[in-house]
Amino acid sequence: MADSSYDCVVIGSGPGGYVAAIRAAQLGMKTAVIERDKVGGRCLNYACIPAKAVLRSADLLSEVRDAGEFGLRVSGVEVDYAAIKARRDKVVSTLTSGVSGLFKKNKIEVIEGDGALGADGQVLVGDLAITAASVILATGSVPRAIPGVGFGGRVIGTEEAWALPELPGRLAVVGAGASGAEIASAYARLGSEVVLTEMVDRLLPTEDADISRLVERGLKRQGISVQTGTPLADVEASDSAVRFSHGDQSSEVDYLVICAGRAADVEGLGLEQAGIELEPNGLVKVDGALRTSRPGVYAIGDLVLGPALAHKASDEGIIAVEDIAGRETHPISYIDIPRATFCTPNVGSFGLTEDAARALGHDVVVGKVPYGAVGGGTVYGDRTGLVKVVGESRYGELLGGHIVGSRATELIQELVNVRALEGGFAEVARMIHGHPTLSEAVMESARAADGWLIHG
Repeated sequence: MADSSYDCVVIGSGPGGYVAAIRAAQLGMKTAVIERDKVGGRCLNYACIPAKAVLRSADLLSEVRDAGEFGLRVSGVEVDYAAIKARRDKVVSTLTSGVSGLFKKNKIEVIEGDGALGADGQVLVGDLAITAASVILATGSVPRAIPGVGFGGRVIGTEEAWALPELPGRLAVVGAGASGAEIASAYARLGSEVVLTEMVDRLLPTEDADISRLVERGLKRQGISVQTGTPLADVEASDSAVRFSHGDQSSEVDYLVICAGRAADVEGLGLEQAGIELEPNGLVKVDGALRTSRPGVYAIGDLVLGPALAHKASDEGIIAVEDIAGRETHPISYIDIPRATFCTPNVGSFGLTEDAARALGHDVVVGKVPYGAVGGGTVYGDRTGLVKVVGESRYGELLGGHIVGSRATELIQELVNVRALEGGFAEVARMIHGHPTLSEAVMESARAADGWLIHG
């Protein structure tokens, strides 16, 4: 039975909400989390974690198929999709159980139901009214449809795509951002015939153009039909298939996956009645400490401006709680948050692209080095990857980093850390890196930006 009052109530238990709740408990607050579905939110149960579990199976399959290049003969490899599903579910249950355990360890109460803001600092959960000294809204986001095409049946979103009951024979993915590229890459390697369409003229349109080109090349090598600058039309869904036209072609697939972005999940939160101010795009308006226009109410994650990333939400949760506790906080530099796309090839990036840096008037210097320029790329079998450093020539400032290839999502963190510690590309160029490693390509790209590339 829930108590009647808490120091901190968090609505939503995804990566933003559960991290905020744990930090609040650490700081001595009596804390409750309100969750209407499953602990861990969409990220752990339906999106980030199941996606990466399926992608890991596809990655391992790719390695097995390429084993001949390393002198290993492997025969009789089969895709057991039921076993992939079972492992996916096990990964999810392991992590969500871990979050539940952390709640118990930190004496955080979980209240099941839909949370909404009431009057006078109250939070309503059905007929239950809870007094909260502070409230953190962490309800995440919901998928956006595309004009003229709604979700239902075999027209699905990203969450349903990672939970398909069977391996589809044919799959169409609409939208080639991070989610679309990941879905296409996973299912194509597992054996589905995949069509990937994008309205604009390139894949991963928010990434650096050099990175986008290499990703498109990699996806095409996986047998994916990639079509950019191509709108979808004439969508007709039946119980067994989806038909549609794209460009001058018509197709029929088992499932049509819409990856057209997401919108803040604010329905039922009572924002208007509570006097919570919104941004013109419907997101919740907050300041650098994540405070909303109503005193004592904070909003984080996909509800507010900035990239819709789980790690961004987690950090915002910590900032909000520490502000509640009266600690000094600092606004997030959203442009410097690492971005990760787990398709093959991997993409890791942060900061400004080359085009964005030039548009802002920076005196841009660029360092680009392929993985094949360093020993690790050849030894470990990825010579096609690329590290690109975008800098400011006058002061050696590190404006952005962009990596495509094996372990890119891990390698990017070095450049993020250097930026956070106020270092520049010249410092990266002088740091000793282990040999032979892929990280040497990061060092060499910094040397290239600094004008003294060794291996290239």
